[in-house]
Amino acid sequence: MTESKSHFVALTECHILNPAAIAETIGYYPDATRWWTSGGGVLRAWGGADAMSGGPPIAETLIRYMDEADVDVCFCLREGMMDISGGTFPLSTNQFMIDQIAPYPGRMYLEAMVGPILRRGVDHAIWELEHLVTNFDARLCKVYQPEDLAPLDDKRMWPFYEKACELDIPLTVHTGMSYVYPQPSCYTPPDTLDRVLLDFPDLKLIAYHMAWPHTEELIGLAAKHENLYLSLSGIVGWYQRSPYRGYHAIGTALQWVEPTKIVLGLDLPFVDTKRVVDWVRDLTMPEELQRNYGYPEITDDIRAGILGKNLARLTKIESNKACVARDK
Repeated sequence: MTESKSHFVALTECHILNPAAIAETIGYYPDATRWWTSGGGVLRAWGGADAMSGGPPIAETLIRYMDEADVDVCFCLREGMMDISGGTFPLSTNQFMIDQIAPYPGRMYLEAMVGPILRRGVDHAIWELEHLVTNFDARLCKVYQPEDLAPLDDKRMWPFYEKACELDIPLTVHTGMSYVYPQPSCYTPPDTLDRVLLDFPDLKLIAYHMAWPHTEELIGLAAKHENLYLSLSGIVGWYQRSPYRGYHAIGTALQWVEPTKIVLGLDLPFVDTKRVVDWVRDLTMPEELQRNYGYPEITDDIRAGILGKNLARLTKIESNKACVARDK
């Protein structure tokens, strides 16, 4: 086994969907069709594969692709998107997630998602977050503000951030543009994280998708705020297909922040898992970019951190491959 192959690998943002909800419950809503069509743009850029290719987006399918890619641990979360059905039904629920991951202890952890926080009521979201952390070992919680009522730095969100600090659970946060209809992009620019972290400096935030197209602004903020982390989730698929784009983004990040602040995620069709994980396993910085842009060399320690060690530290899980239960 090569050194990079032996590294512990952990992925956040592995979306598991309820196929029945997609096919039977919300399929006839006009906005469901528009949502699905609008997602084609980001899929074309990031992956090129259809979201359903390679099997239904359920845990049984995901574990197969994790094994193929030698991924040790993933953090699984539901998909909300209740706005595409007029607020009537989500694409999956936290209970659906709990049931899905139950057969894979030590391999699949719950990434809670209790939004839209303002739409449902902050008190309700806080109760569910505490319930999922206390009773179902949720290690992360995603905040997806494009389907909510206001930006990430709306002061009505402050009690939720306070509870996350109290529970010491990192929040994973969609940042940058909103990729799907009917959700606006104005609620998640990276400067909204600035205002949150000025008031909650101990809150751990993992910013998804490198906040594209505002990646450099996010990188600057991550240098400013001790507990703001950069996630390659989703956009790593684009970096693999367009590697110099990835070299520049990651190289710039490494000029501004410690390598311990960059983590990996999926947010892609499960069939893409091996493609993106292998790209990070083999990631090096071209000498021409080191010479002309001053980007640092990407060492094996940096690769190990991005692949999983950094995330293991944040989520308080064991990063020793020998300790991860396998069912092959």
